[in-house]
Amino acid sequence: MIVADTSVWIDYVKGIDAPHTDILDSELIHDRVVTGDIIITEFLQGFKNDREYLIAKQIMDNLEYRDFLGKEIAIQAANNYRKLRKQGVTVRKTIDVIIATFCIENGFPLIHNDKDFDPMEEILGLIVKK
Repeated sequence: MIVADTSVWIDYVKGIDAPHTDILDSELIHDRVVTGDIIITEFLQGFKNDREYLIAKQIMDNLEYRDFLGKEIAIQAANNYRKLRKQGVTVRKTIDVIIATFCIENGFPLIHNDKDFDPMEEILGLIVKK
């Protein structure tokens, strides 16, 4: 199973042909994509058009679902955030640290198109599928 960050979902629905969208397409065909509350919220909130929103929601509804943020992940995400800051990394979005922490703690690789995850791969050991 694999997690696709919101950055990948946005590119995917825009029809952008890139390595990360190709990976997502392949994983979807084999029914190996996990999503969760945070990614669903981030992804769906960006749709202005109701029809496009409903299509995107249906995609999310058909994926395996996990709660990304419980008490244990929240505490570990805070620890990971602090570890990154101690290494001099400026974390722009706490939500990315939560997604990375969920993936790390559950052993899921992440597909992303967001350079903010790069130090999480290097410092925290986030597994990224490229």
